[in-house]
Amino acid sequence: MFHIRLVISLLLTVAFLPRTLASQYSSSDSGQSVILSAQYGTARRHVDVSNRLKELARQDRIFRMGNSTFGVDPDPGQVKALRIYARGPDGRERMFEYREGSTVDGSQFSSWGSGDWGNEPWSGRWESGGYNGGNDRDNDGDSGQYVILSAQYGTARRHVDVSNRLKELARQDRTFRMGNSTFGVDPDPGQVKALRIYARGPDGRERMFEYREGSTVDGSQFRSWGRGEWGNERWSGRWEGRERER
Repeated sequence: MFHIRLVISLLLTVAFLPRTLASQYSSSDSGQSVILSAQYGTARRHVDVSNRLKELARQDRIFRMGNSTFGVDPDPGQVKALRIYARGPDGRERMFEYREGSTVDGSQFSSWGSGDWGNEPWSGRWESGGYNGGNDRDNDGDSGQYVILSAQYGTARRHVDVSNRLKELARQDRTFRMGNSTFGVDPDPGQVKALRIYARGPDGRERMFEYREGSTVDGSQFRSWGRGEWGNERWSGRWEGRERER
């Protein structure tokens, strides 16, 4: 009897696996930008790591990168960067830069996990319009698709407004890992909390982005992230947003 149940269990797992994987890719591969190329190194010495990036993307949406990640040090003794060149929904080429040792989050790229990218022509320029690691926040790096309305941290029953604190963090870096110590408050002790960012999309609808306690926040998809020119529009005030992005 035990063996029969085991066989049935395995058959059910195999039957639902494709659907599960399809659901996973559909939820995490719906970014706005299509990757054209990925280069790692410095302006004077860099190498194409597009194929290696595809391997990493299939394993996880988020990873921390450096020389060991790509198995090469194209410019010894220099701080290197991963530059991902992509085409945005407006048709323009953008560059996303991640300094050596930083975290890469592929949620903003279309077909990230499926690796269905890198087939379109790239300008071939190391210097390209886009986000440059937070040193110049007046360029296209703050041209995300969503305008932040409010940021709340906690649980459904107890949460606090952390919009001003989020602005401080955004000015320091585009990506950060967050928790109680980040916001200096524990609104609901003993419970797993979340940061919920409420934003208005290009279609005018309100959306909610949720980051569980201890996860990484990447502000590249939010407009004027580093400049902090947000939070001035009306928010519905509901903990449960109309649409959720994890």
